[in-house]
Amino acid sequence: MPVRINFMIRKAQHIYHQLNRAGIDHPGRAILILFVLLFSVSANAQNKSFTQLGNELQLARALNDKWAAELDLGGTFSNTPNESRVLKTNIQRYFVGWAHYYYSPRWKFSSSLAYYRNKDVPDIGQYFSPEYRLSLQGSYYFHKTGYTLLTRMRAELRYMMNADGVFEDKYRYRQMIKYIKPINSQVLRQGVFYFLTSEELLFKPNAKTKGVNFFDRNRFEIGGGYLVTDDFQIELTYVNEFMPRDNGNEIYNVISLTVSLNNSLSNLRKHLTSKSLDVTPED
Repeated sequence: MPVRINFMIRKAQHIYHQLNRAGIDHPGRAILILFVLLFSVSANAQNKSFTQLGNELQLARALNDKWAAELDLGGTFSNTPNESRVLKTNIQRYFVGWAHYYYSPRWKFSSSLAYYRNKDVPDIGQYFSPEYRLSLQGSYYFHKTGYTLLTRMRAELRYMMNADGVFEDKYRYRQMIKYIKPINSQVLRQGVFYFLTSEELLFKPNAKTKGVNFFDRNRFEIGGGYLVTDDFQIELTYVNEFMPRDNGNEIYNVISLTVSLNNSLSNLRKHLTSKSLDVTPED
């Protein structure tokens, strides 16, 4: 065991120096190093790997200076042992309603109610399992010149159907750290590309699912986005999910596309109003 630990320390030091030469800031280095080390530990075990495509539409609206509402609509597609084409098999659809409270420039508190329709896909070991999920979340932001670092804490109460067709309660805790860096500006605004990466650990206390340990999974994300306008942005990321299981670890390689629209109805109303004012009535 000491030999293994010393090897991991030397490996972390080597990765740190390589990222330093690449000009990546300290928060970005920490997240990338953690991912590489976790992945190297899991690589020794027997794994099942899947390629997936996730897509999500986020619709948000500011209600006042402190409150905002959000609706997320999404779905996930996956390859299977019998079907290599990812888009041929839809495994999940969902919608999530959020309420956000901006307590201060650093703290944001959120709550959501969601419905997930997990389809019956025996090829990947998934049975039909609809799920209702209540989430309580707190986010803390470190705003720095040139980048933003945030940490997110989320508790989830999940009411979902098991393999016997019976609904049961499950609990999960998620801890994430995320790093966002604008590329062609010091701040995020219209016309700016940005880099992002995150590391999230998920835990299931008193997990009832067979083969699931207290540590549920590790979720690493890296990619980028573009702000078309201040209220319209697109993100494309790669997500690696590592799930340790008693009967063989599972790895999901996910390409995720997210489209975000803020205050879309009010912006459309303003656009239509300005168009009507531009029309000059005929004599």
